[in-house]
Amino acid sequence: MIFDWRYAVSLLSYRAFWEATWLVVQLSVMTWLISIVGGFFLALGKQSNWPVIRVTSKAYVWFFRSLPLLVLLIFVYNIPQVFPWTGPVLSNSFCSGLLALSLSEAAYVAEIHRGGLLAVGKGQTEAGKALGVGYIGMQRLIVLPQAFRVSLPTLINEYITIVKLTSLVSVISLGEILLVGERLYTQNFKVLETMLAVAFYYVLIVTVFGYLLGYVEKHLDVTRRKTQLDERSVQPQANVVPIDAAGYASKGAQGIEAINIHKKYGDHHVLKGINLSVRSGEVVSIIGPSGSGKTSLIRTLNGLETIDDGEVRLHGKPFLLSAKGRHGKLPRAQYEQGILNVGMVFQSFNLFPHRTVLENVTLAPGYHGRLKGDALKRQGERVLAKVGLSAHANKYPHQLSGGQQQRVAIARALAMEPAIMLFDEPTSALDPELVGEVLKVIEALAQEGMTMIIVTHEISFAMDISDRVVFMEGGHVIHDMAPAGYAAMSRDSRVRKFLKDFHFEKTA
Repeated sequence: MIFDWRYAVSLLSYRAFWEATWLVVQLSVMTWLISIVGGFFLALGKQSNWPVIRVTSKAYVWFFRSLPLLVLLIFVYNIPQVFPWTGPVLSNSFCSGLLALSLSEAAYVAEIHRGGLLAVGKGQTEAGKALGVGYIGMQRLIVLPQAFRVSLPTLINEYITIVKLTSLVSVISLGEILLVGERLYTQNFKVLETMLAVAFYYVLIVTVFGYLLGYVEKHLDVTRRKTQLDERSVQPQANVVPIDAAGYASKGAQGIEAINIHKKYGDHHVLKGINLSVRSGEVVSIIGPSGSGKTSLIRTLNGLETIDDGEVRLHGKPFLLSAKGRHGKLPRAQYEQGILNVGMVFQSFNLFPHRTVLENVTLAPGYHGRLKGDALKRQGERVLAKVGLSAHANKYPHQLSGGQQQRVAIARALAMEPAIMLFDEPTSALDPELVGEVLKVIEALAQEGMTMIIVTHEISFAMDISDRVVFMEGGHVIHDMAPAGYAAMSRDSRVRKFLKDFHFEKTA
């Protein structure tokens, strides 16, 4: 039989094929969107701390990934035979096909989302928690945008798979592209010509939507975005703008207090009855050898780590209690208010990479409804000016140096106007030449009355800036005194040996 090219070309304008193409577009797009939403909740469910939700989600994914789509299509289409009340919906081939495809694809998309969620670093959720962002807000503002960007290339590939899977709905007599082709070649036996046209329409859908979704992927990739150069960015950076200390608590009032804090990681007892009291306006630095419990302590002071025993008090009121504490559970509102009063700056910055510098700074005040619109933007710009980064407001974190990123992290914490700032080794991730610009900002905060607790290996800085320096070792506070006290210690003491590279004579 001779291939009929004229007939094959004529099928490219065949109305039934174009109607079937539109039906496939509707079915595939709706299936893709439904499965993206459903798959995301399944992915969250598989990571849930609630056993019932976790097991149910895992069972769903296991079952629908195991069940052949063809079997599912026939089963769904025939459900009205068992449950007649479903007839008005499921007797419609499009509705049955959409439901079966969505049920099946949600299981596959859930695993794609799970990969995206796992790609979002723990530091991102910790930063959100430190800013008082709740679970739903965390997913909406921080986790989902990043996870979706990571998952999008695979989701686009899954859409192409869905387009091709729509050919299976012909089994329930839905007039999609393949079914139109089958009807034609059973009439004229021109199988190759007809299937060539069928292939054309599928390739057309995949090409058009592949291009559109590729554009979306490119738009969401912040690493490809270029930021317009602000004229101020070519000028020398101004000094840090002084911070209004009027909002700080009265100097000398009770600030934050850790009482008999114990913390274990399995059998490893990290904090062994820590007591620490910091009054408003004080700057306290925590030093000590690696593994002494410094970071664990500062992370318990704002709830990033749970307390096994003891409590943390803020401004004289209970703030964080241990699970086996005798005082019961704090009201949620009291805990949330405490979180907002304690700012946290992380060692690894933990900026939100999908948001600009200004958006990083304004996220928490906007989320908590403190300011909106232009007022929120002005507040963000004012805080950025405090750390000398006004010119970089519209850049993304990856476009900044490490020192600039850490200053943005400080600005983000300051934007909530906390009463106390916690710094977890704020310079340890920086190159030596970038350390100074961060320390300058912290020093300015100290001069203006901000209450601060700083975990640091910068001994000289700690001795210069601090009212008190706490030396920790083995999960205990060994010394808690003014810098002058360390200078008076014997050169043969354990602490002076630890401080051997620091010359107290320089600060005398």
